[in-house]
Amino acid sequence: MTARRTVTITEIARRAGVNKSTVSRALSGSSEVGGDTIARIRSIAEDLGYMRDHAAASLRTGRSGALGVLVPRVTDYVLASIYEGVTQVAHAAGYATLVSDTEDDPQLRMSQLQTLLARRVEGFVICDARLDGDEVVATLERRRHPYVLANRRLHGQPGVTTDDVAGGRLAGSHLHSLGHRRVGVLAGPEFTSTGVERAFGFADAFRAAGVLTDPRLVVSSSNSAEGGYAAMRELLERDPRITGVFATNDFAAIGAMGAAREAGRRVGGDLALVGYNDIPLAQYLPIPLTSVKSATVQMGELAARQLLTMILDENPDRSAELLGPELVVRESTMRA
Repeated sequence: MTARRTVTITEIARRAGVNKSTVSRALSGSSEVGGDTIARIRSIAEDLGYMRDHAAASLRTGRSGALGVLVPRVTDYVLASIYEGVTQVAHAAGYATLVSDTEDDPQLRMSQLQTLLARRVEGFVICDARLDGDEVVATLERRRHPYVLANRRLHGQPGVTTDDVAGGRLAGSHLHSLGHRRVGVLAGPEFTSTGVERAFGFADAFRAAGVLTDPRLVVSSSNSAEGGYAAMRELLERDPRITGVFATNDFAAIGAMGAAREAGRRVGGDLALVGYNDIPLAQYLPIPLTSVKSATVQMGELAARQLLTMILDENPDRSAELLGPELVVRESTMRA
């Protein structure tokens, strides 16, 4: 087999009639080169079969052309949707993306961070921020390394998330308007802003209507069907007469349906159930699930744009943007 010949920047420059530095800047997407010139040089490079040596370029420039994304679980639909939005924007800007599954484990998070930093990743989208002291965020702050948050938020930190307090209020107002007064919450892990803020918003909606919810009927749960099943069983043991439940995650809500069925309760009949995120599966369940919709792909897109601004701009945007949630009503909720 004949070895493939290596095409050099010098050859591209000769064909394009420009100097080597212009070719280098064009291939890296530098704003110093006009758009037409970039397009022409990249077309010539493709015709010649040029393959950029990213490792060598990284050592030479200190830039890798890569963004890191930290997620608790790569298999989670919501997180995969956020990652989809990040990659769309990153790839359009000429950046690669490297995703790491941290399993919400503090030590693994730090290990994954150090691995990506060693690969000269230029910035991070962090989808697994923790309220109980976030060493990943603290490390990046000390190093002045660009990052933004998505999915979960921390006070005073840059990022793009859903307004989860408002989302919780939508769920609470909905169940209250249907006449439910004995209600419970399957909250997410206590170290996540999503679980804490959604549960707070839910209780706040009832409080605004003059009804105090029972704090004993808020049960922490992992954001999984297994977690929702276990939390729902515990909730029904604490109060079998409950008529309405808010699960702060759709997968937890799906698990809750199984526990309710085993307890002889009928979701959409004698038990109302609201989920959160409105994953596609929610509308196709045997009992379609009422859920609070999050714009997850848009969240990833906006987070990636903010991160690229931080990397390329001397005065970067470090704001925290909240996206508006939307209640999608289906058959899992009914009048008390």
